[in-house]
Amino acid sequence: MTEQTKMDKIISLCKRRGFVFPACEIYGGFANSYSYGPYGSELKKNIKDLWWKMFVRDREDIVGIDGPILLHPKVWEASGHTTGFNDALVDCKSCKKRFRADHLIEEALKFDLEGKIDEMTAALRENKVKCPACGKSDWTDVRTFNLMFATKMNNVSGEADESVYLRPETAGAIFIDFKNVVDSMRVKIPFGIAQIGKAFRNEIIAGNFIFRLREFEQMEIEYFISPEENWESLFEDWLNKQENFVKMIGAKEDDIRRSEHSAEKLSHYSKKTVDIQYNFPFGFQELYGLAHRGDFDLTAHSEASGEKLEYFDQENNKRFVPHVLEPTFGVDRSVLVALLSAYSEEEVNGETRVVMHFPKNIAPVQIAILPLSKKAELSAVSREIFEKLKERFVCEYDETQSIGKRYRRQDEIGTPYCLTIDFDSLEDNAVTVRDRDTMEQERIKVGELESYLVEKFK
Repeated sequence: MTEQTKMDKIISLCKRRGFVFPACEIYGGFANSYSYGPYGSELKKNIKDLWWKMFVRDREDIVGIDGPILLHPKVWEASGHTTGFNDALVDCKSCKKRFRADHLIEEALKFDLEGKIDEMTAALRENKVKCPACGKSDWTDVRTFNLMFATKMNNVSGEADESVYLRPETAGAIFIDFKNVVDSMRVKIPFGIAQIGKAFRNEIIAGNFIFRLREFEQMEIEYFISPEENWESLFEDWLNKQENFVKMIGAKEDDIRRSEHSAEKLSHYSKKTVDIQYNFPFGFQELYGLAHRGDFDLTAHSEASGEKLEYFDQENNKRFVPHVLEPTFGVDRSVLVALLSAYSEEEVNGETRVVMHFPKNIAPVQIAILPLSKKAELSAVSREIFEKLKERFVCEYDETQSIGKRYRRQDEIGTPYCLTIDFDSLEDNAVTVRDRDTMEQERIKVGELESYLVEKFK
């Protein structure tokens, strides 16, 4: 199976089994927009819950917030997004398609001109780079394109409406609430502020299913440290934690690597930036990122707002503007990694079994209750088991089709355990528990089911 074939099969399974749907399909679709279906929503929530538990609830040094999507326009002026959050845009004059100029050049000529607008224009024309859509080589000048979505907010004072922006990242809300968190919580340096939320970028080219979206979700932490802190060891620790997290959602060691940004590609305020990349079907691409942002953000917002954004170190009796380490995790890309890592085709009795080997703690459904028939006496016992177990586990009840087809369906949505209630259950008060990964079956007494399953999910 080729990597592209695997991607096609993942996309097909996602729609067929209710993980991810193309958005607005009844209106002909809407480019690069997707809805998470019932199982996709559960998978996505489980990944976010795992992250929140690991990085917020299980740590005394990190607190969470939930900031707004619409922030004061001055936030983005201070952060540099209004003028500097740009990509290189170029149009094909023949077919009118738009492209990221730096991506075109890197793919065609194998060198990187990111940020060098004039050189990109020359490179496209001098090397007669062909349009991927129509094959012609007739380009406009390369120009900058701001990635933020602008909108208008009703101004009740009667003054002219001012443009506001959908946030292009979640970090802005964290920095502007830094003072509120310090004043209201008993945080001590080093400490972090975490947030999960939607962000919006008007990407020139979106695609590769849910890998690159214009509306996406981030799990992000701003970790505040003393300027005198030994940040290199902390930086390495955060990289390890990011790698451990992606393994927890199913990624294999060989599919993960680090890619450090070269000095010329670093932001002017960054001391170091490293991407955690995953081997997607379209190659190694950024999954998570970690950056040392210095004191740029707090200083910029302090200067723009006139408000001091400092930390007072009581032990040493001094004030300072903290430096920041920023680990960022993409939610949608995490979902895609979980899907790709879990997908498997296995030969069973001359037939192909498609199974999603999700880690048990993120599987959309944990336990399926499957009565062998719809007869009332089996349904009654099965419903009683279902009602009991659903208090502790995510359960699904299914009594349609043959038991073999129901097993296959549960395999495709990644359910770790199926419980079959048959007519013997009425006599021996036991059920058959089927393991998703091994397909082995074990007879367990109904009274022992809960403790048996609790042990399995440890």
